[in-house]
Amino acid sequence: MILNITVIGANGNIGREIVRTLLERNHEVRAMIRKEEQASFFINLGATPVIADLEQDFSHAIDGADAIIFTAGSGAHTGLDKTTAIDQEGAKKAADLAEQYGVDRFIMISSIKADQPEAATSDAMKHYLRAKSAADKHLRTKGINYTILRPGRLSDEKGTGKIVIAPSLEYRTDSIPRADVALTAVESLEAPGTFRHSFDLFSGNEEVQTALAKLA
Repeated sequence: MILNITVIGANGNIGREIVRTLLERNHEVRAMIRKEEQASFFINLGATPVIADLEQDFSHAIDGADAIIFTAGSGAHTGLDKTTAIDQEGAKKAADLAEQYGVDRFIMISSIKADQPEAATSDAMKHYLRAKSAADKHLRTKGINYTILRPGRLSDEKGTGKIVIAPSLEYRTDSIPRADVALTAVESLEAPGTFRHSFDLFSGNEEVQTALAKLA
């Protein structure tokens, strides 16, 4: 099935991989970005760039979408206020708008330990995980067919296409390539075993489609 999908946070490293992967599967992609100068990259890929800001009204990026993949983040070099504004409140607004506009599929890229933020070892990380946790909890209250992915430590290594995924996994120190997180998000769109569930995600030994099929 060809879907019209809005990717929020499209210009991030995971976002760009998600857009590429969606286009390879012939989906129609709206790449939500903040700056006009970012648009040409997505036009050249074949996506439709949409200029919008999570701290402003971005309903025009949601209206008409069949699905949303949220992979926006404030980044490591911003203050706690931006973490709250983007990772928490921006994500919550996206969930609200999805419900308002009848978008029935929502993939949230969260973070490992977002379900246990008090386990963080630093105040900054605790704040970040609390923001992610609040956004995830808010999404679960909506009448939306959601999936929440909590990937482990991210890397820019080449994707392997192999993962381990489960509702809860023991924390690991190894990383997962951003490309594999993107692939899992895209494959989850139509994987029934992921519907209305949350999962921890690490690199593993099973192909993404096989791992997702076992969740059914």
